[in-house]
Amino acid sequence: MKNIAVFTSGGDAPGMNACVRAVVRAAIHNNVNIFGIYRGYEGMINGDIRPLTSQSVSNIIQRGGTVLKSARSEEFRIKEGRQKAYNQLQKYNIEGLVAVGGNGTFAGATLFHEEYGIPTIGCPGTIDNDLYGTDFTIGFDTAVNTALDAIDKIRDTADSHDRVFFIEVMGRDSGYIALRSAIGGGAEMVLIPEKPDSMDDIIERLRSGWGRTKRSFIVIVAEGEEMGNAAVIAQKVKLELPYLDIRVSNLGHIQRGGAPSAVDRVIASRMGLAAVEALLNGKSDMMVGIVNSKIKLTPFKETFKKKREQIAEMLKLVEVLSK
Repeated sequence: MKNIAVFTSGGDAPGMNACVRAVVRAAIHNNVNIFGIYRGYEGMINGDIRPLTSQSVSNIIQRGGTVLKSARSEEFRIKEGRQKAYNQLQKYNIEGLVAVGGNGTFAGATLFHEEYGIPTIGCPGTIDNDLYGTDFTIGFDTAVNTALDAIDKIRDTADSHDRVFFIEVMGRDSGYIALRSAIGGGAEMVLIPEKPDSMDDIIERLRSGWGRTKRSFIVIVAEGEEMGNAAVIAQKVKLELPYLDIRVSNLGHIQRGGAPSAVDRVIASRMGLAAVEALLNGKSDMMVGIVNSKIKLTPFKETFKKKREQIAEMLKLVEVLSK
């Protein structure tokens, strides 16, 4: 294998640049030509492919986002689009791919490999930490710390004014950001997609705790909470407990941006190097993960079909420590 390419796809995540840097320099170290595909699968279809050098990835490890850009691609979902992508790769004699992204990226890579046989290794770049086969995904630690910084500031206001804050964090299908930031931020309650919640329980906890042990409350809500977003839930609570001073804060996309933490830079670098080595060792259709501090390869299909371990221990932490 003498020509490989790297691309980032789906939502951006802090640490993607560190991973791209590692892929590029690992390829060069192994005397392999390395190309960058800009704007993910869409760029692959359009032929936005450029050779990369060691200098191309200088001074990017500390930057958030992705220098290779990212984009959603509806055209790649159809066979004709994937044929165009394959034809473009052939122009550069690209023999292997490193895909940095989440479950949608890996689902596309699986289908592409089945149809055209180009070996692909994935690195888990998503703030949601929702992929099976790794303890942490690239960007998760930074996103949690960004959320935590905001939660700490909001708590100061909540405490000063005896207020209840419903804070919405990212996590469409996963409550890991919500859980981790709730524990670190000392929240009184957390609402996540993985756990069934009820308005009656929320209202009872607020009613019983208010005034007796608490004069302010922080409730963390994952955006995928099935009862609704933070604003909807807060409105329902206000109808039942009109005496509470309730505010809502949606942290939104600030969780995606910013300089990656040391944790994200290190795991991204490890994963990037391992991805290149996996390709050169004949592996394909697998994701590089880190489990118990060791590199582990997991088939793509397992990463988005299998579920992460139960999060009962973290939920218990929130419940016990919030009293």
